[in-house]
Amino acid sequence: MGSVPEIILSSGHSMPLLGLGTASIPFAEDEVVKSAILTAIKLGYRHFDTASLYRTEQPLGDAIGEALRHGLIKSRDELFITSRPWLNDNHHDRILPALQTTLQNLQLDYLDLYIIHWPLSIKPGNIRLPGPDEKILLMDFESVWAAMEECQRLGLTRSIGVSNFTCKKLEQILASATIPPAVNQVEVNPLWRQEKLINFCKSKGIVVTAYSPLGTVGISFQGNNNIMECEVLKEIAENKGKTHAQVCLRWVYEQGVGLLVKSFNEARLKENMEIFDWALNEEESKKINQLPQNRGYPGHNFISPDGPFKSEEELWDGEI
Repeated sequence: MGSVPEIILSSGHSMPLLGLGTASIPFAEDEVVKSAILTAIKLGYRHFDTASLYRTEQPLGDAIGEALRHGLIKSRDELFITSRPWLNDNHHDRILPALQTTLQNLQLDYLDLYIIHWPLSIKPGNIRLPGPDEKILLMDFESVWAAMEECQRLGLTRSIGVSNFTCKKLEQILASATIPPAVNQVEVNPLWRQEKLINFCKSKGIVVTAYSPLGTVGISFQGNNNIMECEVLKEIAENKGKTHAQVCLRWVYEQGVGLLVKSFNEARLKENMEIFDWALNEEESKKINQLPQNRGYPGHNFISPDGPFKSEEELWDGEI
């Protein structure tokens, strides 16, 4: 397999532009996750994305240990590992302990990237999805980001960043940051192109990483299959002799952003790596850029009448 291109983050560290995400709904068994990660490492993947919510930190850590023992990698430094706290830990005094728990789960001394999962909080306690009676809180951007910066200064993570942040919410972070976010991980795919946000992030030196590049089915709490049913994408794939998924992933890559793929199937893992030695032509890109836009995951779990975000418009600051 060919090597994956890398980008230098504002922290000075390199990040592979293709990574394997480990989120799945319903949650996968530990052995399934571990086996998929070992297969991915054999195929050349070096960037792995997890979270406290996903329940995949421990199997990822086990896979890293096994890869080292079997000589699949020579050192942990060959890998780029991303994780994030959940909403119950989005409080100034909970960020560092949450990272320490994550490192314990992963059996690692440091992360490569630690990111805020969502720009909101719930009361401390067990990791849980907000139910209808759960009070959603407005995250204290300044104090939580200060705690993230402390994690980087302590050497427990090499870079810090955010996820699901709009231009407006990024400006709130940047207003008080002494270490700016290195990454903003958001939904990007041919049917949700995020041009405004990508351009804003580039102007601030923030690398965008795309999740759900093939759509949100099986990854988010709600989703749709519009990407894989899109006839324009199917036609381009057939004409190029590529798969539907490869066309989507290549388009995302050509936007100058990173991307996370999610598959535990070896054939698809291999297929997802084969997007770097060809390109979409101008006409193909034009067709994709004319597709109607629709956010796959609107964030219904975080919208409530008595919460800080009472509508999609408020949650996404009009970026809908």
